[in-house]
Amino acid sequence: MQPFKRSIEKSGKMKKDIHPTNYRLVVFKDMSNDYTFITRSTANTKDNIVLEDGKEYPLVKLEISNKSHPFFTGKMKLVDTAGRVDKFKNKYKKHFDKKA
Repeated sequence: MQPFKRSIEKSGKMKKDIHPTNYRLVVFKDMSNDYTFITRSTANTKDNIVLEDGKEYPLVKLEISNKSHPFFTGKMKLVDTAGRVDKFKNKYKKHFDKKA
């Protein structure tokens, strides 16, 4: 028998004040497409939402979920890389001019 296992068996108790206590139903909402799902969580929230069942739940706002992520949807978003390159060149123009 392992030493750790024996100590738990002897005491029969878990350590106090190390586990989250605020474990409740929380709504997660993808702000890009209004997809919501409810699950149990200990996440801290500032907002609340009332669902179709008439109950009020804590709300966690998400930027992306499986309903909007390109990997799951198969739709890739185009990124303006040309604009980023121009912005970089303008920012460091003095540095490039010295080397040329």
